[in-house]
Amino acid sequence: MSHLRPCTAAPAGTTGPVGQPPLVAVAHGSRDPRSAATVTQLLDVVRALRPRLDVRAAFLDLSAPRLGDVLTALRGEGHRDVVVVPLLLGSAYHARVDVPGAVADVQRRCPGLAVRIAGVLGPDPRLESAALRRLAEAGAFPGDPELGVVLGGAGSSHPPANAAVGAVAQRWATGAGWAGAVSAFAAAAEPDTRGAVAALREAGARRFALASWFLAPGLLPDRVIGQMRSVAPDAVVAAPLGNDPEVAEVVLHRYADALASPAAAQYTHDAG
Repeated sequence: MSHLRPCTAAPAGTTGPVGQPPLVAVAHGSRDPRSAATVTQLLDVVRALRPRLDVRAAFLDLSAPRLGDVLTALRGEGHRDVVVVPLLLGSAYHARVDVPGAVADVQRRCPGLAVRIAGVLGPDPRLESAALRRLAEAGAFPGDPELGVVLGGAGSSHPPANAAVGAVAQRWATGAGWAGAVSAFAAAAEPDTRGAVAALREAGARRFALASWFLAPGLLPDRVIGQMRSVAPDAVVAAPLGNDPEVAEVVLHRYADALASPAAAQYTHDAG
């Protein structure tokens, strides 16, 4: 992690900026520049939907600016209230440990900064809709009884996070008119993409498509794609959810929910 800048509060007696609290959208971060670029594109859509809202990007690791630096800068500008929206599709380690930890560290150094942490983006029907739209853009549509669809996700050591991805695939398996739909994971969980394709072949699939349960390109999406290409070279491969308008809507809904929910306030802290 980077060294965090010192916390500099606004001059005494100032009331701080007027308006709704800034929305700080925090993604994991990646060495792959496509990842940060995709986050930027998504937040451009968020800003287009809410032009008067102060929306800022942040990252937990590997990309800049880091979450702690963004929160510290906001405090220096005079903000006392901030909403952090994790750009994470499931509630695994990064959402349960990394984000609260980074927020708590800043609050220890920046008395008077109240930070609400919103819920993660998933599960949400709009994310499923976006994933299906990406599939359709790539050329895979519901109602094809010879098509087997793999829903590729990151994978987690936290079983409920994997189960949430599996639940999406199960809904598709029963309602999309395909030969089947199976979730697969890049790491920390089974099956991987190769195992998912094998299961779909046994179910009668003759052609394959890879749907994306990733927000942006990067190492893990590339791993899932590589595995798919190794066993089904002609498979249709969908793009990550990225800057889909419904994903942007989910970001704004998580922000609004955090403002309205007393539960989100448990992350506020005032050491002053």
